[in-house]
Amino acid sequence: MIEVNWKGGMAFQAAGQSGIAFTFDAYPESGGSGLGPTPLEGFLGALAACTAMDVISILEKKRQRVTSYRVEVEGDRTPPGSPFPRPYTALRLRHILTGENLDQDAVARAIELSDEKYCSVSATLRFGPPVTSEWVVEEAGS
Repeated sequence: MIEVNWKGGMAFQAAGQSGIAFTFDAYPESGGSGLGPTPLEGFLGALAACTAMDVISILEKKRQRVTSYRVEVEGDRTPPGSPFPRPYTALRLRHILTGENLDQDAVARAIELSDEKYCSVSATLRFGPPVTSEWVVEEAGS
């Protein structure tokens, strides 16, 4: 479980089982103070980090020597001014690796395994689970 607590303005602090907290915020033009990434930036970052961790782990097991690695994520959304919500309609990941004698086939296979088997964030997006909400109203001071 992740717990998210309001910190004022548009800032929300999240913490999970690790106990490590991080802050989401909105852009200043949307009432935020820029104290952290927006929720959509965090969403894209989670996707990139999930697959990158898989790829590095797989390549290390294949004894591939990676010296630099980054993942760029781009998404298509409904245009600004469209009615809310404005979901992503497509996501594209670009893996950029540097290393010594990296085997192109090993890299391709590591990315494929992450995409199709290991990355829980990708799997969740592909599965499209239902999202439900419930609420509790507590009296102030209780």
